[in-house]
Formats: sequence, structure tokens, C-alpha cells
Amino acid sequence: MTADLRVYEENCKILVPVLREMGYHVVEPNGAFYLFPRSLEPDDMAFSQKAKEFDLLLVPGSGFGAPGHFRLAYCVQTDMIHRALPRFKALAKAYGLG
Repeated sequence: MTADLRVYEENCKILVPVLREMGYHVVEPNGAFYLFPRSLEPDDMAFSQKAKEFDLLLVPGSGFGAPGHFRLAYCVQTDMIHRALPRFKALAKAYGLG
């Protein structure tokens, strides 16, 4: 059996442009199921902590050798992506963006 990966491709197609519109710097991934956007402050640990105030669980990029970024997995149900977008917008507004 092979898994249907189209849902993940769709999630990526939703996330990348919308996050960019909100002010996040996002590079399109090449075959991964996660993004590494630039955090909205240099300290990715502090940024990930701040995101919790908006019910977003983001993993600091420094744990993956990408300080100043955060890891965002999109291998989830598309509904979860849609529910998270207003939270990402609110987080961006907290940093004066969007």
C-alpha cells in the first residue's frame, strides 16, 4: 500500500502563500512535510514560547541547526491548517505585521 500524500501537498500550497502574506519569510520545501519559516524575532526559543499564547505549538529551529527559524509540520488534517491560520495571523499582529 502507498499513502496518499496529496493532502500534505495541499496543506503546503495553503500555508506558504498565506504565511507570506502575513509577513512570515517562508521558503518552499522540496519534498518535506514541514516548513522552516524565519521566526519573527531573532530568538527562536522565545518566539516559540510566544506562539503558545496563541495556541500554536512551534518547534524552535535551533534544535535542527536552524536558529532564528521554527519548524512547522504540515502532515496533519487540512482542517487543522485552516484552524491555525487565524492564530498565525494574530501572532504576526503581535509582532506588528499583517
